[in-house]
Amino acid sequence: MGGWRRATVRKVTQATPNGVAVRLEVADRVEHLAGQHYVVRLTAEDGYRAQRSYSLASDPSDPRVELYVERIDDGEVSPYLADALEAGDVLDVRGPIGGWFVWRADTPAVAVAGGSGVVPIVAMLRTARVHGRSGLLRIAVAARTLRELPYAAELDAAGALIALTRETNSTGRAAHRITRSELEAALVPGATYFVCGSAGFAEATSSTLVELGVPASDVRVERFGPSG
Repeated sequence: MGGWRRATVRKVTQATPNGVAVRLEVADRVEHLAGQHYVVRLTAEDGYRAQRSYSLASDPSDPRVELYVERIDDGEVSPYLADALEAGDVLDVRGPIGGWFVWRADTPAVAVAGGSGVVPIVAMLRTARVHGRSGLLRIAVAARTLRELPYAAELDAAGALIALTRETNSTGRAAHRITRSELEAALVPGATYFVCGSAGFAEATSSTLVELGVPASDVRVERFGPSG
């Protein structure tokens, strides 16, 4: 991982109504694994610093690093990144970070995510595609609406189960949360299960998986949420 590095912003895309995808060129970059994250640090003119962690959406073979930033209205970092960041800006970043919630596309995996928790799952999806191993990965994701789901079109094209709680999904399924039966249908013997989302989502999903017979040791959980 090493210390802080300079990253030049190459592209900022409005990915959802409340979030942006940021493409970075990182100096002396260390290759990452799908599921890892970066810390982004901002320094104010008076020297005050604030930093937050953001999951990587890019696969390791991508020459640039891609992060998804969801705007938190009272946040110290995300409003600037989501509203003011432009191509050519320079950021301080540190990473990649994380060794538990990672997938190398060499064993079966089932990924279940809610909201912006889909971002590390997208990195897994892209990694599987690069290695020609998409068949090793099953994905189920949840969001309020399709517009609010990061990388919705990419996930849909990959055949991910998409549960929307406030509208009908692309298959015509009425608004609903990921059900117990849908999780049961996604089970794969010997797979590693990656669960990412809010604390409530992660707790409920991981508990259901264990109730369905998945060994707790095979469930890897990443919780996210606003930090103080």
